[in-house]
Amino acid sequence: MKRFLIIAILFCSFACGKKDIIDLPPVVDIDSIPDPEDVDPGQVFDVVIYGGTMSGVMAAVEVVNSGKTAILVNPIGNALGGVVTNGLGVTDMSKPKAFGGLTREFYTDIYSYYKNPGNWKYGQLGSYENFNRAVVDDMMTWFEPKVAEKIMHQFLDKYKIVLIESSRLALNKGVNKNKNNAITSIILESGQKIKGRFFIDATYEGDLMAKAGVRYNVGRESNSQYGETINGVQRMPSSSSFQFKDGIKSIINFNNFLPSDGVGDKKIQAYCYRMCLTDQPNNRVAVEKPVGYNENDYELVFSQINNNPGKFIYFFGFQKVPNDKTDSNNGGPISIDYVGENYDYPDGDYALREKIAQKHKLYQLGLLWTLGNHPKVPIIIRNFYKRWGLAKDEFTDNGNWPRQLYIREARRMISDYVMTEANCLGWEQAPFPIGLADYGIDSHIVQRYKDENGFVKNEGEIYASVKKPYGIDYRSIIPSKSDCINLLVPVCLSASHSAYGSIRMEPVFMTLGQSAACAAVKCLELNIPSVQDLTYGNLKPRLASRGVVVSY
Repeated sequence: MKRFLIIAILFCSFACGKKDIIDLPPVVDIDSIPDPEDVDPGQVFDVVIYGGTMSGVMAAVEVVNSGKTAILVNPIGNALGGVVTNGLGVTDMSKPKAFGGLTREFYTDIYSYYKNPGNWKYGQLGSYENFNRAVVDDMMTWFEPKVAEKIMHQFLDKYKIVLIESSRLALNKGVNKNKNNAITSIILESGQKIKGRFFIDATYEGDLMAKAGVRYNVGRESNSQYGETINGVQRMPSSSSFQFKDGIKSIINFNNFLPSDGVGDKKIQAYCYRMCLTDQPNNRVAVEKPVGYNENDYELVFSQINNNPGKFIYFFGFQKVPNDKTDSNNGGPISIDYVGENYDYPDGDYALREKIAQKHKLYQLGLLWTLGNHPKVPIIIRNFYKRWGLAKDEFTDNGNWPRQLYIREARRMISDYVMTEANCLGWEQAPFPIGLADYGIDSHIVQRYKDENGFVKNEGEIYASVKKPYGIDYRSIIPSKSDCINLLVPVCLSASHSAYGSIRMEPVFMTLGQSAACAAVKCLELNIPSVQDLTYGNLKPRLASRGVVVSY
C-alpha cells in the first residue's frame, strides 16, 4: 500500500443534520473515522481537499476547526506548502490589514518564531536589514523556507489534520460524478478511492477541476473578450528594465512576427524555482556544473553582458530573508525565468510536467554555474556570483534545491463570474466578496521574438498598480452549476490572465482556501447540495466569525 503520513485525526461529537443531500453519500459518524491507511471504500469525508498548497492546508484547517471531517491529499511528495515552503520567502503583501483569519495567524506565528534570539544563527531580529519591510501588524512576511515549513506543520498538528502524502489523482477516470453533477469520489494513482460530500481543488494546476469536466482556459484572452486593456499580446517598451536593448541577436529561431497588442493566445508567463541562496561560508553549498549542461542555453546571457560593456549586471534578485539567506527571484531581460519552456505544463501529464520541471532546474543551476565560472563572463561578475551558493540547511532531502516549481499561472476556471481588470482597478466591485487581493496586475515575460531589425525582444511583461485592496467574488471560486455542484476552486479560480496576475499571491490563495472551506461547511450545516445555492447572506457571517477580511 502507498505510504501515508498521518498527522492526527480529530474526534468530535458535532453531529450533522440527518437529512441526506440529494443523491450524495450519507454523512459519516465522525467518531468512526479510521486512519487514512485503513480507510474503507465506503468511508465518506465531509470535505476532500486535493492539493498540498498553503491554500489546501488552510482549507483543511478550517473544515476540521468547524467540527467537520476532512482529508488533505498532497500530490507532490515533500512539497507540502507549495512555494511558501519552497523558496518564496518574500511575500507580496501591499496592505497587511487586508488579510485576517488563518492567513494572519500563519504570519504572526512566523513573527513569534523570529522573536526568539535562539532562532538566529546570523544576526538578530533587531538588526535584520529588512525588518521594516518584513514585519508589520505583528506579522512577519519575509522568512526562511524551513521556518515556513515548521510553522505549517505546527498548524497541521494544532488543528489535527488527516494528511495523505505523495498521492496523485489518476488522470484517466480519476473523478467519479453522479447524475446530479456532483463529485462522489476521486481515485488516486495507487487505486485508493476517497469519497466526499464536497471537494476543494487547491492545486496550482487545477487537475481535479479539469478532470471533473469544469470549463477552463490556458493562456491570455484578447482584450476584447472582457473589455480589458492589458490582456493578450503586450509589446514591452524599450525603457522597461525587462526589455533587451537593441543589438542582441540569437542563433535561436525566435518568431519574427507578433499579432497586434491585445490579441489572445495560449502562451503563459514564465516559471522558475525561487532560489534560497547564501554567501555565508559555513552554510553555503557551492554550485557545481550540472550534468547535461549546454553552453548554448546561455547565449543570451553572454550577449546581454557584451551588449552592456563595463556594466555590472544582475540576473536575479538577492532579497535577504533572515539568517543571511535570499529569496532569489527573476530580474532583468534574461534571468532565472525560463521563458517559453512551460507552455505545455498546464495540460501536461505528470511525466511531461516532471520533464519540464527538471529542465527548469537544469537551466537555473547551469545559470548559477555559468555566472560564477564561465570564461565568457567578466571576472568582476564571476567573483560576485561565485560567492553565492545553495543554503546547506534548506531542502536537505532534495540536494538543497526547492521541491516545488513556481507555477505562476496554469489553468484558470471559467465560471459564471470572471474576475477581470475592472475588479482589480476598482471599476467594478465584486458583489459577494470572500477575501481581498492587494497586489498590482503583474505578468512575467511570456515569449521572445525578433523585431524588424532581427534583434531579440521580450513580450508579455506587464504591471499596473492597484489603488486599494479589492474583493474576490464567491462565484469566481465555484464552477457553473452545469459543470459541477460540489466543487470549490480557490487557486485556479475564474479570472482573466491579467486579473489573475494580481490575485495569484500566496496570502490571497490562503484566504480563499479558508473561505472555500467556510462555504463547504456552511453547505453541510444547512444541508444544501450545491455550492451555487449557498446564499452570500448565509456565508458572510461565517467568514466574519473566522476573521476573514472582505472589505477594506
